Amino acid sequence: MPPFSKTLANDERSTLVLDAWAIMAWLKGQEPAAGRVRTLLEAAGQRENKLLMNIVNLGEVFYLSVKAKDLAYGERVLQNLRARVHIIPAPDSLVLAAAALKARHPISYADAFAAATAMDREALLVTGDPELRTMAARENRLTLEWIGAAGI
Repeated sequence: MPPFSKTLANDERSTLVLDAWAIMAWLKGQEPAAGRVRTLLEAAGQRENKLLMNIVNLGEVFYLSVKAKDLAYGERVLQNLRARVHIIPAPDSLVLAAAALKARHPISYADAFAAATAMDREALLVTGDPELRTMAARENRLTLEWIGAAGI
Protein backbone atom coordinates (compact mmCIF):
# COMPACT_ATOMS: atom_id res chain seq x y z
CA MET A 1 0.00 0.00 0.00
CA PRO A 2 1.43 3.43 -0.90
CA PRO A 3 2.48 5.73 1.95
CA PHE A 4 -0.15 8.10 3.35
CA SER A 5 -2.93 5.80 2.24
CA LYS A 6 -5.52 4.45 4.59
CA THR A 7 -7.98 1.67 4.18
CA LEU A 8 -11.11 2.50 6.06
CA ALA A 9 -12.39 0.18 8.73
CA ASN A 10 -16.02 -0.81 8.53
CA ASP A 11 -17.08 2.52 10.07
CA GLU A 12 -20.48 3.04 8.51
CA ARG A 13 -20.36 6.83 8.85
CA SER A 14 -16.84 7.58 7.71
CA THR A 15 -16.33 11.20 6.73
CA LEU A 16 -14.20 11.85 3.67
CA VAL A 17 -13.35 14.96 1.67
CA LEU A 18 -13.22 14.71 -2.11
CA ASP A 19 -10.98 16.96 -4.15
CA ALA A 20 -11.48 17.92 -7.79
CA TRP A 21 -8.82 15.39 -8.89
CA ALA A 22 -10.93 12.53 -7.51
CA ILE A 23 -14.14 13.72 -9.16
CA MET A 24 -12.49 14.40 -12.51
CA ALA A 25 -10.88 10.91 -12.48
CA TRP A 26 -14.36 9.47 -11.85
CA LEU A 27 -15.91 11.51 -14.66
CA LYS A 28 -13.16 10.46 -17.07
CA GLY A 29 -13.33 6.79 -16.02
CA GLN A 30 -9.68 6.74 -14.96
CA GLU A 31 -9.15 3.54 -13.00
CA PRO A 32 -8.51 2.62 -10.27
CA ALA A 33 -9.58 6.03 -8.96
CA ALA A 34 -12.92 6.06 -10.80
CA GLY A 35 -14.00 2.80 -9.22
CA ARG A 36 -13.18 3.98 -5.71
CA VAL A 37 -15.00 7.29 -6.18
CA ARG A 38 -18.00 5.48 -7.67
CA THR A 39 -18.08 3.19 -4.60
CA LEU A 40 -17.87 6.19 -2.25
CA LEU A 41 -20.66 8.05 -4.08
CA GLU A 42 -22.90 4.98 -4.04
CA ALA A 43 -22.25 4.50 -0.31
CA ALA A 44 -23.05 8.18 0.30
CA GLY A 45 -26.31 7.72 -1.60
CA GLN A 46 -27.14 4.92 0.85
CA ARG A 47 -26.00 7.09 3.79
CA GLU A 48 -23.17 4.67 4.58
CA ASN A 49 -20.58 7.44 4.61
CA LYS A 50 -20.47 11.23 4.56
CA LEU A 51 -18.74 12.89 1.64
CA LEU A 52 -17.68 16.53 1.78
CA MET A 53 -16.33 18.88 -0.85
CA ASN A 54 -15.33 22.49 -0.49
CA ILE A 55 -17.28 24.95 -2.66
CA VAL A 56 -14.01 26.08 -4.29
CA ASN A 57 -13.31 22.52 -5.41
CA LEU A 58 -16.89 22.13 -6.63
CA GLY A 59 -16.35 25.27 -8.72
CA GLU A 60 -13.18 23.72 -10.13
CA VAL A 61 -15.10 20.57 -11.13
CA PHE A 62 -17.82 22.72 -12.70
CA TYR A 63 -15.49 24.82 -14.84
CA LEU A 64 -13.49 21.75 -15.94
CA SER A 65 -16.72 19.95 -16.87
CA VAL A 66 -18.06 22.91 -18.85
CA LYS A 67 -14.70 23.33 -20.57
CA ALA A 68 -14.57 19.62 -21.47
CA LYS A 69 -18.12 19.48 -22.86
CA ASP A 70 -20.67 22.24 -22.32
CA LEU A 71 -22.72 24.14 -19.74
CA ALA A 72 -25.51 21.55 -19.63
CA TYR A 73 -23.00 18.81 -18.83
CA GLY A 74 -21.43 20.92 -16.09
CA GLU A 75 -24.86 21.52 -14.56
CA ARG A 76 -25.65 17.77 -14.64
CA VAL A 77 -22.37 17.04 -12.86
CA LEU A 78 -23.22 19.62 -10.17
CA GLN A 79 -26.71 18.17 -9.71
CA ASN A 80 -25.32 14.65 -9.39
CA LEU A 81 -22.69 15.69 -6.83
CA ARG A 82 -25.00 17.89 -4.76
CA ALA A 83 -27.33 14.90 -4.31
CA ARG A 84 -24.60 12.88 -2.58
CA VAL A 85 -21.90 15.27 -1.38
CA HIS A 86 -22.19 17.89 1.36
CA ILE A 87 -20.79 21.17 0.01
CA ILE A 88 -18.69 23.06 2.54
CA PRO A 89 -18.62 26.87 2.32
CA ALA A 90 -15.43 28.92 2.46
CA PRO A 91 -15.69 31.18 5.51
CA ASP A 92 -12.84 33.58 6.31
CA SER A 93 -11.14 31.15 8.68
CA LEU A 94 -10.97 28.43 6.01
CA VAL A 95 -9.81 30.89 3.35
CA LEU A 96 -6.93 31.96 5.60
CA ALA A 97 -6.07 28.35 6.49
CA ALA A 98 -5.97 27.48 2.77
CA ALA A 99 -3.85 30.54 2.04
CA ALA A 100 -1.38 29.53 4.76
CA LEU A 101 -1.09 26.03 3.23
CA LYS A 102 -0.57 27.54 -0.22
CA ALA A 103 2.17 29.78 1.20
CA ARG A 104 4.01 26.77 2.68
CA HIS A 105 3.58 24.24 -0.14
CA PRO A 106 3.80 24.13 -3.96
CA ILE A 107 0.11 23.31 -4.46
CA SER A 108 -2.70 25.00 -6.33
CA TYR A 109 -4.93 27.38 -4.42
CA ALA A 110 -7.91 25.07 -5.02
CA ASP A 111 -5.94 22.11 -3.64
CA ALA A 112 -5.24 24.17 -0.54
CA PHE A 113 -9.01 24.40 0.06
CA ALA A 114 -9.43 20.63 -0.22
CA ALA A 115 -6.59 20.10 2.26
CA ALA A 116 -7.77 22.81 4.66
CA THR A 117 -11.29 21.36 4.61
CA ALA A 118 -10.02 17.84 5.38
CA MET A 119 -7.79 19.14 8.16
CA ASP A 120 -10.58 21.28 9.65
CA ARG A 121 -13.03 18.34 9.62
CA GLU A 122 -10.37 15.79 10.69
CA ALA A 123 -11.36 13.74 7.65
CA LEU A 124 -9.44 11.75 5.07
CA LEU A 125 -8.79 13.60 1.82
CA VAL A 126 -9.53 11.32 -1.15
CA THR A 127 -7.13 12.21 -3.94
CA GLY A 128 -4.59 11.03 -6.45
CA ASP A 129 -2.97 14.44 -6.88
CA PRO A 130 0.82 14.06 -6.48
CA GLU A 131 1.18 17.62 -5.11
CA LEU A 132 -1.15 16.78 -2.23
CA ARG A 133 0.72 13.56 -1.55
CA THR A 134 3.97 15.50 -1.22
CA MET A 135 2.26 18.00 1.06
CA ALA A 136 0.76 15.25 3.25
CA ALA A 137 4.28 14.01 3.97
CA ARG A 138 4.98 17.38 5.63
CA GLU A 139 1.61 18.17 7.21
CA ASN A 140 0.92 15.72 10.02
CA ARG A 141 -2.72 16.85 10.29
CA LEU A 142 -3.45 15.86 6.70
CA THR A 143 -4.22 12.23 5.97
CA LEU A 144 -4.95 10.98 2.49
CA GLU A 145 -6.80 8.08 1.04
CA TRP A 146 -4.58 7.69 -2.01
CA ILE A 147 -6.49 6.67 -5.14
CA GLY A 148 -3.84 7.59 -7.70
CA ALA A 149 -1.35 5.38 -9.45
CA ALA A 150 0.73 3.25 -7.11
CA GLY A 151 4.05 4.44 -8.53
CA ILE A 152 3.38 8.14 -8.02
